[in-house]
Amino acid sequence: MNPHLLIAIPLAPLIAAVIAGLFGKYIGRAASHTITIAGVAVACGLSLYVLKQLYWGGASSFNGPVYTWLVSDGVHIQVGFLIDRLTVLMMSVVTFVSLCVHVYTIGYMSDDPGYTRFFSYISLFTFSMLMLVMANNFMQLFFGWEAVGMVSYLLIGFWYTRPSAIFANLKAFVVNRVGDFGFVIGIAALFSFTHSLSYTTAFAAAPHLAQLQLPVFGGVNALTLICVCLFIGAMGKSAQVPLHVWLPDSMEGPTPISALIHAATMVTAGIFMVARMSPLFEYSSAALSFVLVIGATTAFFMGILGVINNDIKRVIAYSTLSQLGYMTAALGASAYNAAIFHLMTHAFFKALLFLAAGSVIIGMHHEQDMRKMGGLGKYMPITAVTCWIGGLALVAAPFFSGFYSKDAIIEAIGLSHRWGSTYAYWCVLLGAFITSLYTFRLLFMTFHGEERFRKVHAEHGHDHGHDAHGEHGGVHEPHESPWVVTVPLIALAIPSLLIGYFTVGKVLYGNYFGSAIKVLPANDVVARLAADYHGPLALALHSFVTAPFWLAVAGFVTAWVFVLKRPDLADAAAVKFAWLKRILDQKYYFDWFNEQVIARFSRGLGTGLWKVGDQGIIDGALVNGTAATVGWFGGVVRRVQSGYLYSYAFWIVIGLVALLGWFLVHA
Repeated sequence: MNPHLLIAIPLAPLIAAVIAGLFGKYIGRAASHTITIAGVAVACGLSLYVLKQLYWGGASSFNGPVYTWLVSDGVHIQVGFLIDRLTVLMMSVVTFVSLCVHVYTIGYMSDDPGYTRFFSYISLFTFSMLMLVMANNFMQLFFGWEAVGMVSYLLIGFWYTRPSAIFANLKAFVVNRVGDFGFVIGIAALFSFTHSLSYTTAFAAAPHLAQLQLPVFGGVNALTLICVCLFIGAMGKSAQVPLHVWLPDSMEGPTPISALIHAATMVTAGIFMVARMSPLFEYSSAALSFVLVIGATTAFFMGILGVINNDIKRVIAYSTLSQLGYMTAALGASAYNAAIFHLMTHAFFKALLFLAAGSVIIGMHHEQDMRKMGGLGKYMPITAVTCWIGGLALVAAPFFSGFYSKDAIIEAIGLSHRWGSTYAYWCVLLGAFITSLYTFRLLFMTFHGEERFRKVHAEHGHDHGHDAHGEHGGVHEPHESPWVVTVPLIALAIPSLLIGYFTVGKVLYGNYFGSAIKVLPANDVVARLAADYHGPLALALHSFVTAPFWLAVAGFVTAWVFVLKRPDLADAAAVKFAWLKRILDQKYYFDWFNEQVIARFSRGLGTGLWKVGDQGIIDGALVNGTAATVGWFGGVVRRVQSGYLYSYAFWIVIGLVALLGWFLVHA
């Protein structure tokens, strides 16, 4: 495989980002979006070409350096690529979704003064994610890891004049620093044992590390400690409990970046990393159990928060948290290929849902509250149909893409005998009901029922939602979005509907990943599922007698009753279960605990170290105290140096008497 072709894939969006970022105000808006879209289109086209070469063309995987940055004490710090079927699938998904988002942005950000800056950022975001997934060593992985974090910070706080946006990007930055601290420790521990940053060396050392005990915490397995530390990094990037709190607040950024973060870039980095590290994780059952329980907890409990939210973007954000939990739980059950398969299908339908939500926001003149919508289906037919396709894929309706990936995860966890698998199975199974409930609630409140926006516009006039970036006046009729918005919706709706059906046999139950993912035979739950696989049609038809399907139906009926048939029941339930609603409104008090306990403790500790340690001991006792002691001693000595002859004579006599006394005593 040609290394120069591989280098061109991340360089194309990088060069476009630099041109749009540094020269955007000179070349203009049209040139900026044309250059960045062309850069991502080149990356997408080349990624699909590499996919064709690897899968259909019989080309071998590529694993080698493309540039040596430095050599220190025999350690090579390199830019290197590992291009196998796992990598190229991620490259194709990332670049295709990014391309759709770039085109969509032309319409969505048309009135924004930061237009060229936004295109530069999202192109840079694509470059960062490509460097992460293409890496063949931990140094480059960490570079991409931190780069996507940096660009997400810039994009979440894109509207930097808003205090809420600045708070959100700072929150994302701080929470990810917690996760990245664990990630760095994991990489450092691997380096200390293997003296290499290469994936190949680390993977080869896994069986040895699995037998090594460390004299910490009463004795802990070295590989378990390494894997848990690496996964803590994934908890931050992929927003797993308790490091999930930044993701809902990332909605403060423009909708296109919400789609890119949630669908194909930053939050998928942790899932990809654990799958890439499967040769390590497979030898640590304890670490996989930890991954399984954390993922299942996130899948169920974060999904519930989507049920009580009224902001259309935040509902989809909590959906992302829940679906990432499904992927993480699959990783913990050693169903890595199921996790990556769901990552792929989820990327399409989640990007579709976010961009459809953005289309609704445009049509509603920047209103995000679903209580102020209703009946939009007849005004925005393309948006409504594509959003329904995304919603049906999300709830795992038979024949839709999400069905083939999500139901496989539930079944794989059910077959697992790992510690925590029973708890995880019930979480992901009941999550099917929760997912259906919040998804159909969103669809019904937005596109069906009473046209509540008329009443709201009459009462409030100019009251817009959080995602407003233009000034509008008067009472507006909802309208369909322009073609630059609807074409990406259609482009994403097609794979959301079809890609699962046509790829499940090869990617999930076939040997698509080959040696890219390692699963020990005793842990291979997907192989047991594959034994009963008889094609996508039979799989979909069989689902009509399975529990996840009927739980999804129950969610549909519940949403229909509470939103369209008897909306008064929702108000009554909120009153009757006020204690539960309070807990959910407070998001299980994670934010309260972080702000009132951890943040206060940190500020108190910092203040104490400043006042006592810095001012009291370092400045007071050591620096200023030393100076004061020298000054005091100098003052004492100065009294002796009076300048009078009789005084010096007196001290000479005293000295002679003292010497004479000393000699007499010792004689």
